[in-house]
Amino acid sequence: MSAEHGFTPVLIGTDLNAYHMATAFHEGYGIKPHVIGKMALGYVSYSNIIDSITLVEDLDTAEAFLPALLEFAHNHDAAPLLLVGTNDQYVRLIIEHADQLREHYRFNYPSAELLEQLQLKELFYPFAEQHGLTIPETHIHQAGEPLETDKISRYPVIVKPSDPVQYNRNKFQGQEKIYRVGSAEELRGVVARIEGSGYRSSLIIQDFIPGGDTYVYESDLYLHTDGRAEFVNLAQVVLQEHEPTAIGNFAAVRSQFNREVMTQLKEFLEGIGYTGLANVDLKYDERDGEFKILEVNTRQGRSSSHATAQGHNLAGYLVEDVIRGNPSRECVYVDSEILYTVVPRSILKAYVDDPAVLAEVDRLYREKKLHTPMIARADRFHPKRRAWVAVRGIRYKQKYANATWAKA
Repeated sequence: MSAEHGFTPVLIGTDLNAYHMATAFHEGYGIKPHVIGKMALGYVSYSNIIDSITLVEDLDTAEAFLPALLEFAHNHDAAPLLLVGTNDQYVRLIIEHADQLREHYRFNYPSAELLEQLQLKELFYPFAEQHGLTIPETHIHQAGEPLETDKISRYPVIVKPSDPVQYNRNKFQGQEKIYRVGSAEELRGVVARIEGSGYRSSLIIQDFIPGGDTYVYESDLYLHTDGRAEFVNLAQVVLQEHEPTAIGNFAAVRSQFNREVMTQLKEFLEGIGYTGLANVDLKYDERDGEFKILEVNTRQGRSSSHATAQGHNLAGYLVEDVIRGNPSRECVYVDSEILYTVVPRSILKAYVDDPAVLAEVDRLYREKKLHTPMIARADRFHPKRRAWVAVRGIRYKQKYANATWAKA
């Protein structure tokens, strides 16, 4: 089937991001992608839309990554291989080994230099500000140096690693994805625990922008290999996951349209020479009416399949660009309604704390403008997948009931 279409998709990773990209390829082209990952996860294990799953120990290290991909390419050379990473580390490894991989794979990612500017937060925030984007009040603390709490004007603050890849390699008890800290004393304790893990890069200490999940927004874009954006959308977060290790993973989002914000993001990425899929996180600050940028992910996001549900198949943009070699098209500012959710409706009713947003959620359910990415059309009658998704729904209820983030 892949040879008939002139390419074979290869997805690196086994999480929800990998599954929704597999869905995009299967529903857009009738192709079952190959998956290469580090561990077996239910997202891709119980599915009719995956051709094969190859598990490689320590795949997230350079020593294992390149040999694994070269071996796979050697065994699958009937059609061009279209390579897609699904997390920050895999994207970094693709970019760092781009010269060797280009002999066997086709892909579209920014340069190594631009990756550093965007992925390392200590570089990103000054870089974004220099290019006209608004950022939260930000302080950078180098691990091992004295902590200057006197420079912080107000609490609470958010603490997060500048280098998430290094941070995730230094596990410790009580580790969280990001921390919300209410005092200088608490800040000193959090920093000490992180530094005690062996983490040696910088920490970002930022003003906490007031407002819950519904003040957070995300945007997806595709920038052609010629540097021109072909689409941009915007979505409001309805609910994010509330476990300490999962903050920033969006459980539900709803489409929005703000031409000014979308144009600003498009022009920023075009202006810095970005190419490929991008996922941008922002938060609305009602104190000054500004959307403040939190990060740019150099890949599709975990919830980016809502763009595909809007009629903008992410796989399609890659195929038309790097496989078909078609020129870029005029940028589309997406303005179509969809509700994306990975959690049951009962959880949205229980934990969405904005009545106006909840009313919109109810309307989108009534109008059947709904995208549930956990089960692709071809997997609707897969008994193991349906059972796995049902169990996840039960576990979500337990996780939200026990979570502390929203209660802090």
